[in-house]
Amino acid sequence: MTGSERRQQLIEIAKSLFAERGYDGTSIEEIAQRANVSKPVVYEHFGGKEGLYAVVVDREMSALLEGITSSLTRNRSRVRVERVALALLTYVEEHTDGFRILIRDSPAAITSGTYATLLNDAVNQVSSILAGDFSRRGLDPELAPLYAQALVGSVSMTAQWWLDVREPPKEVVAAHVVNLAWNGLTHLEPDPVLHEE
Repeated sequence: MTGSERRQQLIEIAKSLFAERGYDGTSIEEIAQRANVSKPVVYEHFGGKEGLYAVVVDREMSALLEGITSSLTRNRSRVRVERVALALLTYVEEHTDGFRILIRDSPAAITSGTYATLLNDAVNQVSSILAGDFSRRGLDPELAPLYAQALVGSVSMTAQWWLDVREPPKEVVAAHVVNLAWNGLTHLEPDPVLHEE
């Protein structure tokens, strides 16, 4: 096995273990054992468990961010929202172990490349899109970050729920999430207030 093949093997084994047991429940010894190598081989490639975990998270974040970013930039209006929701659910379906790793608590030493960081990036992108839309519709663009948080949060929480249930199919889930979000966005009141009982 070449060095790059060995590295890829170790990453895949670690990804599986981190998804199943989390960072703290995974040991270098078990990763090495599953790969039929000695612990020093793992240390040689990654410097330790933290380095290996960072590589796994970085790869998963890149895959997820690519799907979401391309959906945000390639489409218009409702289709854009639909494609973003579907991109996240497709990632959950195709990279289940990676998604499980991203939504787990990361070790304290890992401060970037977390799911929370990704969600903040998505909120910023969606906020920018909504601000332009709000301005065109005569709504206050200063409120776009609030709405972006609500939209990204609803898609994110739905994806975490769907991770385990997997029903209905992702296309149906995305359609319903967008139905709720879009129809709510379509009929925004310029100055909403809470109603008294």
